[in-house]
Amino acid sequence: MIDIISTAHSFQHISLYLLSTCDRSIEMAKSPEEEHPRKAFGWAARDTSGVLSPFKFSRRATGDKDVTFRVLYCGICHSDLHMLKNDWGYTAYPLVPGHEIVGVVTEVGSKVETFKVGDKVGVGCMVGACHSCNNCANNLENYCPKSILTYGFKYHDGTITYGGYSDIMVADEHFVIRIPDNLPLDACAPLLCSGITVYSPMKFYGLDKPGMQVGVVGLGGLGHVAVKFAKAMGAKVTVISTSAKKKKEALESLGADSFLVSSDQDEMQAAQGKLDGIIDTVSAMHPLVPLIGLLKLNGKLVLVGAPEKPLELPVFPLIMGRKTVAGSLIGGIKETQEMIDFAAKHNITSDIEVIPMDYVNTAMERLQKADVKYRFVIDIGNTLKSNS
Repeated sequence: MIDIISTAHSFQHISLYLLSTCDRSIEMAKSPEEEHPRKAFGWAARDTSGVLSPFKFSRRATGDKDVTFRVLYCGICHSDLHMLKNDWGYTAYPLVPGHEIVGVVTEVGSKVETFKVGDKVGVGCMVGACHSCNNCANNLENYCPKSILTYGFKYHDGTITYGGYSDIMVADEHFVIRIPDNLPLDACAPLLCSGITVYSPMKFYGLDKPGMQVGVVGLGGLGHVAVKFAKAMGAKVTVISTSAKKKKEALESLGADSFLVSSDQDEMQAAQGKLDGIIDTVSAMHPLVPLIGLLKLNGKLVLVGAPEKPLELPVFPLIMGRKTVAGSLIGGIKETQEMIDFAAKHNITSDIEVIPMDYVNTAMERLQKADVKYRFVIDIGNTLKSNS
């Protein structure tokens, strides 16, 4: 989620969610502050204005397989903005966003095997799944039809999940990611969404081989991380953007090998048939045919952004080059840990702007205008102050 996770959720998942929460106001017998024994504090939106303000709620007690941790940083994903404003039509308020959550373990359940107090950990886009379907059996919990997202979804106990714009987090051990010591917590937090969103399709679609020619469409929160991962995998990377102003950043700071302005027909024509694959991170309406033209025979265009309206997809360009247009939604927990470990090995982090909690509404306004390079991260540990 960009983005996702902008990357958003499948319509099947949304339908299941709507069925389960169609009358939350009737079902919820207790206030958010009274549902669980552990007091919690964060910031929440109460309506479609999306404005966040201080919010008291509660977390469950640490269960046998649970890990409880103090939240230190939480990234802001573009999907948080969509959810706050109910752009996708299924937001349940009050909503505490945040699925790029990192911190330090304060308590573990009696049956937890892989974490201990003091460990650096994170939670990404999911906190639950059925663990019995074929997708779960193959470490693809992200495609489980009953997967539970980190915020705004109904958990196993019937309560609604709250995200990382909060002081503490409690999660099942299975969905907790170990953060290697050499990764800074603030700059690695966005990888739990943006990192896995681009890493997973690169691996699955075979774009992770040295010498591959990989295109990245959009140089934002997802795109800049995609460039870093592709370069670490040994690919030759071409950034494709509507803005010529990003050329210097792409080539000099991020290490891309070439840059195309998508509106420059001469540039785009000269690059026809050059790319093995493209990771398209754009969540706005944009034409696909020019991108398909950049692909080699058997090339793959993988969409990880989630435009609000359908994109036009003429079939003829696909037929003529045996080309593929595909999609990808974050990644499973095993692969997310693999991604974080790969990032640690290659010193990959997100380029961030750290903000205090009380700046979050301004940050959302800036995010709407794409005025961030490239990801906001909230300093939860130092700036989330209770007004109690």
